[in-house]
Amino acid sequence: MTSSAAQTADLGLIGLAVMGQNLALNFADHGYTVAVYNRTVETTKEFVEGVGSDHDLVGCEELSEFVAAIARPRRIVLMVKAGDVVDVVIDQLRPLLDTGDIVIDGGNSLHTDSARRVESLSNEGLLFVGSGVSGGEEGARNGPSIMPGGAPEARDHVLPMLQKVAAKADDGSPCADWLGSGGSGHYVKMVHNGIEYGDMQVIAESYALMRAMGLDQADIASTYTAWGKDVLDSYLIDITADIVATNDTDGHPLLDKILDAAGQKGTGRWTVISAMELAQPVTLVSEAVSGRILSAMTDQRRTAADVLSGPDGAIEPGRISLDDLRDAAYGSKIVSYAQGFLLLAAASDENDWGLDLGVVAGLWRAGCIIRARFLDDITAAFVQNPGLESLLLDPFFAGELARVEAGWRRVVSAAVEAGVPVPAYGTALAFYDGYRTERGSANLIQAQRDYFGAHTYERIDRERGEFFHTDWTGHGGDTTSGSYNA
Repeated sequence: MTSSAAQTADLGLIGLAVMGQNLALNFADHGYTVAVYNRTVETTKEFVEGVGSDHDLVGCEELSEFVAAIARPRRIVLMVKAGDVVDVVIDQLRPLLDTGDIVIDGGNSLHTDSARRVESLSNEGLLFVGSGVSGGEEGARNGPSIMPGGAPEARDHVLPMLQKVAAKADDGSPCADWLGSGGSGHYVKMVHNGIEYGDMQVIAESYALMRAMGLDQADIASTYTAWGKDVLDSYLIDITADIVATNDTDGHPLLDKILDAAGQKGTGRWTVISAMELAQPVTLVSEAVSGRILSAMTDQRRTAADVLSGPDGAIEPGRISLDDLRDAAYGSKIVSYAQGFLLLAAASDENDWGLDLGVVAGLWRAGCIIRARFLDDITAAFVQNPGLESLLLDPFFAGELARVEAGWRRVVSAAVEAGVPVPAYGTALAFYDGYRTERGSANLIQAQRDYFGAHTYERIDRERGEFFHTDWTGHGGDTTSGSYNA
C-alpha cells in the first residue's frame, strides 16, 4: 500500500464494503486525495492495489496512520454498519483527533443517535455530521443523493465536497444540501426510506392486480415500461420492468420462483414510530411495513389459505383497465409523499431544524432510490408556496387527484370484490377521503371518551379551546379526567 507519510489526503474514509469503496472512488474521481482505512487490513490492501490502483488513494493499515494522513480540519467519512459500530469507531478516533475535526456518518443511523453524537463530540471540540446517502452501489460510485445535517460549524467544510460527488438533477443542481442541526440529515434519509417502502408496496400491488387480471409476463413488463414514460416515471418502475422481463435459466420467469417474503432493515419501522410520536398519519408507509411483516408469515399464510374462505383472486375481464391501475398507483403515490412531507414538517417544527421542504424534494430528484419525474412537481409546489400545508392542497396535485380519482376507486372496489389485498391503495384512498371530509365521525369517538373516561369534548357552537363534560349516566357527576388519555 501507498505510504501516507509522503502524502496529505483531503479527506478520509473508514469502511471499505461496497458502498465505502465506491464512494471513495467517486471522491477520487472529483480530484480529492482520499485516505482509506478498514478494520481488516487485507481489505484495504486489495482495494488500493486493485480497483483503486489508478486513483489517488492513501491506504492505511493503522488508524493513527490514517488520521495523520489527513489535512486539517480533518474530514472523516464513516461508511460502517449503523448502531453500536459507529460509536465504537468514534471512540477509537477521539484521542487521535484535534479541535475542529469533523466526523461524517454516511450510514443509515437513527436520527436520535446522530443528535446525541453531535452533542457528545461538540463537548470535546469536535464536529459531527449525520449524512444520509441514497443510491446504492451505483449511486455511491456515480453520484448519490446526500442529506447532511449536524454541527452547523461543519457546513462550509463538508457541503462543497459532498455537492461535487452528488448526483445532479436535470437542471444541474446537486442533489446534496445542508438540512439543519442535530439529527436532521438522518431524519430526512429515514423518511426517504419510509417513502421508498411505500413506493415498493404500491408497485407490488399493481403487479398483483395485473396477475389477477390475467396478464402474462410480457404484458406486465411492457406495462411497466410504458408507465416509465408517463407520470409514474421513476427508477423503481424502470427496474421493475427489467425484473418482470427476466427469465431463469430454464426460460421461465425468475420472479415466479422468488419466495414472497420481503425483508427489511428497520428504517421503515423507524418512520412509522416517529410518525406516531409526532401524531402524523403516515398510513401508507405503515401499511407497507405491515405488509412486509405479513409477507414473512409464510407458514401461517399457507395454513390460512386452506382454512379461510374468500373470493378466488381473479378480476373479471373489463372490470378495470390498465389506465385505472396506473391512476390508482399514481394517486396512492401522491398521498404517500404528501404524508411523508407532513411528517418532515412536524419533525422540523419539533426539533427547530428549519427544513426547507422544497430543498428536500430537490435532493431526491436524482441519485436516490425514489428518484422520479414527479419530484420536480413536488419541488415546484414548495418553491412556489413555501408555506404549503400539504401537497394535497397544491393546485397541481389537487387537479391530478381529481383526474385519477374515478379509476383509483374502481381499482380498490375491484380488488376488494376479488379478494386481492391492496392495503396501500386502500389506505391512501381512505386518507384522501378523510382529508377532504369537512365533518367526520370523530365526534362520536370523543363522546365515547367522555362517557367512559370523562375526557371532555369541544362543541361546534362554541369557541375552540372551551371543553365540556356530560354526565351521560346520570350518576357520574361533574368531575373530569385530566390524569390520563385513552
